[in-house]
Formats: sequence, C-alpha cells, structure tokens
Amino acid sequence: MTCKPLIGLNADYRAAARNMPAYSYIAAGYFQSVIAAGGIPVVLPPMDDPESIHEALEVIHGFIMIGGADLDPRNDGFMLHPSVRPLDPVRETSDRLLVADIAERRMPVLGIGTGMQLLNVHQGGNLFLHIKEDLPNAVPHHDPQDPNHRHTLNVEGDSLIGRVYGDGEIRVSSRHHMAIDEVAPGFRVTAKCPDGVIEAIESEMMDWFALGTQFHPECGAASALDVRIFEEFIDGVRERMNQEDLRLVA
Repeated sequence: MTCKPLIGLNADYRAAARNMPAYSYIAAGYFQSVIAAGGIPVVLPPMDDPESIHEALEVIHGFIMIGGADLDPRNDGFMLHPSVRPLDPVRETSDRLLVADIAERRMPVLGIGTGMQLLNVHQGGNLFLHIKEDLPNAVPHHDPQDPNHRHTLNVEGDSLIGRVYGDGEIRVSSRHHMAIDEVAPGFRVTAKCPDGVIEAIESEMMDWFALGTQFHPECGAASALDVRIFEEFIDGVRERMNQEDLRLVA
C-alpha cells in the first residue's frame, strides 16, 4: 500500500490585542483539500528558529505555502505602498525561513496567493504592489463584498494547470491586489487572466517540482476542477518519494 505523503502547511498569526491572546490559525480549506487529495496535513505554526524549521522539514514530503495578507515590500528593498496590509512580522519571518529551506532542499512546493508571491520573490522575481495603479486596465481581482469573486483564466496547455483544466473557458476564485511583475528565473507563466495578470507559475527546473497559483483552489467556491490541483500536487510529491526510495535501494 502506498504511504500517504506528509504535506506541511504554514499557519497565519494574529498578535495579542486587548483581552485576546495571540494565536495561530489556518483556513480549513487548505488542510481539507490535502486530506481529500490523499495527503496528511501537518500544520506548522510560525517559528523564527531556522534549525527547528529545518528539522521539521526533514520529516515532511511536500509543502503548501498558504495565502494571507500582503508581503511587506520593505523586506525586498521597496517602499511601502499605502494599499499594502502587511502580514504580521511573526508570520512573514517564519514564511521566509520556510521558503529558503524548501528551495535549498528542492522540496515539492505549492504556493497559493501570498505563498506564490513569496516563492516568486525569493527566487528572484518581483511584484506589482497595487494592480489598480500598476495595471489600470486590469479587471477587478478583488471584491471586498464577495470573498468568492471569480474571473476567467487563460491556461497554457502543456502544464500542470493545463492538465487540470483542459480546454474551454475557466473561472477561478480570486482576491488579490498585488501580483507578479517579473517572473523568477527558472519559472514560467502557465496561466493568466485575460487582462494579462499572472495567475499561475511552474518550475522549469528538472530537480524541483514547484508551482504557484494566485487564485485560490481551496476556497469555498472552488470547483471539482480546482480541487484537482491538490491531487496533481500530491501525485507529484508521491513521484518524488518514489524516486528517493529508488536512490536509496541503488
């Protein structure tokens, strides 16, 4: 019987306020999607200790970097735009340590929303800080009144995203005001909104199964096709596990 892969998930963080203690949390859609796809979710709270993160990743087979608030552009040498609502520094510090270790060990990774943006930034790409200003002709990618806001997608057929969605018009759940500008070296764009905003990237590196979606396949409005992204990711993780088993036998 094939072992179920352990899939790491980072968690969000909210600082203590008034009579509320600090706490860490994660939207249920992420770990529910992992379970439905045949993986075992392992949620890691924010940690600022690289050694602890390294040891945790030693026993994990793949990782999903979840969405959330905005990356603080000051951490990448840019000014803070008025529209940016940064992640709590406790989470962003931990997320950056996680991505650095994941990239170093070439662990299979799926970045969603902010997770995709961080993957791109860490690997040498950059971001538009506010779509309305940087791409004024873009369609709305965020509706404060509709958390399940959807828009269409154009997909590259020869990609994982292409295998998931196939041909025809696709609609995905989207809620972001930042977006990828320059794509990191070693990655290619595999899906865009018709307005040109990048919605998915995938690694072209032979030794790293890595992809990201700006849209949210884990959300409540996700379709059966959206959920297949997690199935494809879990399948890729299993393939990596089998390759490592073969190397050990050899």
